[in-house]
Amino acid sequence: MDTMLRVSAAAVLLAVAACSRPPPPDTDKPPEPQAARPQATELRDAIQAPQDKARAVEDEVQQAADAQRAAIDAAGG
Repeated sequence: MDTMLRVSAAAVLLAVAACSRPPPPDTDKPPEPQAARPQATELRDAIQAPQDKARAVEDEVQQAADAQRAAIDAAGG
């Protein structure tokens, strides 16, 4: 019976400790900006890569379209 009381008390103490609020952040020092971290550029690079690739091909596609338009005009269309 005494062991059961101790186990119950320990369980209650653990439950109360788990439900307590975390300590508030230190207000003396402002948080560091997260954008300065090198890991933060991975998502931006993943988004930017396809856009850069499309910009690189844009001139070639425009030249092909102009050539096709000129060929159609030359054929009388």
